[in-house]
Amino acid sequence: MSSHTSQKLIILAAPSGSGKTTLTNRLMQTFPQLAFSVSACTRPPRAGEVDGKDYHFISLEAFREGIANDDFVEWEMVYQGKYYGTRKSELQRLWDLGKIPILDIDVKGAVNVMRQFPENALTVFIQAPSIDALRERLQNRGTETEESLAERVNKAEEELDYASHFQHTIVNDHLEEAAAKLIGIVRDFLQEN
Repeated sequence: MSSHTSQKLIILAAPSGSGKTTLTNRLMQTFPQLAFSVSACTRPPRAGEVDGKDYHFISLEAFREGIANDDFVEWEMVYQGKYYGTRKSELQRLWDLGKIPILDIDVKGAVNVMRQFPENALTVFIQAPSIDALRERLQNRGTETEESLAERVNKAEEELDYASHFQHTIVNDHLEEAAAKLIGIVRDFLQEN
């Protein structure tokens, strides 16, 4: 890895259903120098997901080999038997293109990345207005079983405890307000040396 000073990165972390993907897309439309850091994961693609664009879908064996070889900046077994992680090579690929990676990752992963890049990471925690609102959003997606819904809601409650580790917390109560706030924070960060 070359010098860390120019190597900025932006970490967005949020529980499922807090509107993070929409906000990430909004940032990328606003700032052309940002690029989405594509995570690796071991779950199968969902309908419409593209390998290499949404995620790098890899086997459990390949993922574990990557862990053993120290290929990841962060990785996490997010749900039982399902690994997600950010490869060092992915960040380097984006930096080499002159881009600033946006990492849309799990809170524990975010804390691990902050430790490695304390000087040049912007960290933002996006929060649903309440656990009830989150539950409702996830139910409205129609992709969750009762069991997976409960698992995601419990995980979200745990993740709220991590909000204090982040430089900024945005409550996504109204998308437009949250987006404006996030764009302002990122603009300030991009203008720093």
